[in-house]
Amino acid sequence: MADLTSNFIGIKSPNPFWLASAPPTDKEYNVRRAFDAGWGGVVWKTLGSEGPPIVNVSGPRYGAIWGADRRLLGLNNIELITDRPLQVNLDEIRRVKKDYPDRALVISLMVPCDEESWKDILMRIEDTGADGVELNFGCPHGMAERGMGSAVGQVPEYIEMVTAWVKHYSKMPCIVKLTPNVTSILPPAMAAKRGGADAVSLINTIKSVTNVDLDTFSPFPMIDGKGSHGGYCGPAVKPIALNMVGEIARHPETRGMPISGIGGVTTWRDAAEFMAMGSGNVQVCTAAMTYGFKIVQEMISGLSQYLDEKNMRLDQLVGRAVPNFVEWQDLNLNYVTKAHIDQDACISCGRCYAACEDTSHQAIAMSPDRVFTVKDEECVACNLCVNVCPVENCITMVEMPKGATDPRTGRVVSDYANWTTHPNNPMARAAE
Repeated sequence: MADLTSNFIGIKSPNPFWLASAPPTDKEYNVRRAFDAGWGGVVWKTLGSEGPPIVNVSGPRYGAIWGADRRLLGLNNIELITDRPLQVNLDEIRRVKKDYPDRALVISLMVPCDEESWKDILMRIEDTGADGVELNFGCPHGMAERGMGSAVGQVPEYIEMVTAWVKHYSKMPCIVKLTPNVTSILPPAMAAKRGGADAVSLINTIKSVTNVDLDTFSPFPMIDGKGSHGGYCGPAVKPIALNMVGEIARHPETRGMPISGIGGVTTWRDAAEFMAMGSGNVQVCTAAMTYGFKIVQEMISGLSQYLDEKNMRLDQLVGRAVPNFVEWQDLNLNYVTKAHIDQDACISCGRCYAACEDTSHQAIAMSPDRVFTVKDEECVACNLCVNVCPVENCITMVEMPKGATDPRTGRVVSDYANWTTHPNNPMARAAE
């Protein structure tokens, strides 16, 4: 099996799969079970200062979005940071790290936005043996209303200031956890870099309401007839997370900055995609909460087999897709495809026809005996038919050869290479 040993900003672990700061990492019992199951590291659930006590709700804490097969697609939570005493957590962290010296153990932190509070908690955690700290600038509920969490993460100046405090008062590697509840992820990432962060992790949860009870007319989860926004995570947020990771990995001012990828990692393939987009490792929460800690074993074996098949090292996977992540105007408009239907695989359900006829380009014909064919002269290669077809690989997109004439537009496929010179581009017309 491929070597999955990870060295992320100097923090070593036997594999790149870490548990994210969340309920699965709330106490010693959970973390020991996680390490015994094979997780390479954990980020301990967020610790706060010894100020006013943290009081979590005693009613439902989660809302959910399911697929048609009841598979969990998204999870919304209104749980706060740890409500267990700070010293209890620190004692447990010390014991766990002593017994699992080869595993990564990072402490998530969130305290009021003043220098003394950060100085105090950093002094408290220095002798635990932990490998690093993660600054929670992302929690969108509860703590944000108290001036912490995403309330800090949405202000680049605060990110830079607090990160600088942490680097001043501690020699521990520092990861800054970014909130997705911003217009652009780049200013917060740049601020973390200016403050001296060793890495960023993203994404934290997305501010959300998953559903509304239509009998009580309250958002869910409902606490005594009332509901509040929470943080959304799980497979549904993966596309958002991948984009934000890629944005940081490719931007000139943040390129090369280590990234810990978070957001919907459920399988080894998800992890590999995050790494290809620039993540040095990945953090997992919802998948573990859905399937239990042993899901990491599938991730380990799957990623190992993939790397073996590709004859690739783990470090060679990291960032492999970043050069191909470009802006729209850099796409090759000389590349033309057409849909093709495999008649042997087609079950004549008609979904492709209905979708294309009603909502797209009327590019699929249906014969009286329900044989479906593509009209090349109408097909714009949007691939909606591929996405709605219930039979895998029944409909595929076939590239037109260079020099061929596109029956839809009448132009030779080699005429225009990109949007910069395309006649439909108003800027190109203006230049002429």
